[in-house]
Amino acid sequence: MMRIQKTLKNKEALLSIYATAGYPQLNDTVEVLKQLQASGVDMIEIGLPFSDPLADGPTIQESSTTALENGMSTEVLFKQLEGIREHIHIPLIIMGYFNPVLQYGVEAFCQKCQAIGIDGIILPDLPLEIYQREYQDIFERYGLSMIFLITPQTSDERIRAIEAASSSFIYMVSSASTTGKVNGFSDENRAYFKRIADMHLKVPTVVGFGIADAETFQQATAFSKGAIIGSAFIRHLKQHGVEQIASFIHSLKPSHV
Repeated sequence: MMRIQKTLKNKEALLSIYATAGYPQLNDTVEVLKQLQASGVDMIEIGLPFSDPLADGPTIQESSTTALENGMSTEVLFKQLEGIREHIHIPLIIMGYFNPVLQYGVEAFCQKCQAIGIDGIILPDLPLEIYQREYQDIFERYGLSMIFLITPQTSDERIRAIEAASSSFIYMVSSASTTGKVNGFSDENRAYFKRIADMHLKVPTVVGFGIADAETFQQATAFSKGAIIGSAFIRHLKQHGVEQIASFIHSLKPSHV
């Protein structure tokens, strides 16, 4: 958790990349993380593939399907990440869905994340109230930051409740769609960004969904601490392979090379 907080404190226009574990090939996970760090990425979300990903668009769904067919599972991912902190010093967040966590055992999952060096968890389908009532103590016991999502439809009251429950940042979904659906930001998107900025939240926000290039990255970070890129990165990885990761990061933010 402290790695996320330190990065948020020391970085402006933070760049976070989402990478599906076990994609393009099962054993590419660690090499992708290494290449992303070497390219100057500030934070990485490791996508734990799930068969029914409610928030993911076609690109990430396809990568998850491929990863599952490759043999990726929660147990395999944990095995791959053993010793990862010998190589990776930037924050690592696991993003997935609650069913695999529940199947693994919530406390066992959190304990394993702590042992490996995971800093935070994003589970879009775990409601705030259930998290607070049943699981918050477990996540906090193992030093994991639970990261919640807000959308343009989220009320101010709800955002304040999420702010109170957050220890690192709030994932500000740019629009009410799945990942990879939005190309560029409208006046409505920018008004939403400004609305959240004007709330002067004590917890920083990081924008996700719809960020694919330098222009949208700059637009997103004008009103937030950082931006998350997923679908565009997965498409680049599919087309150009692990060896060309640096070129993608450079195209987003040249100073990250």
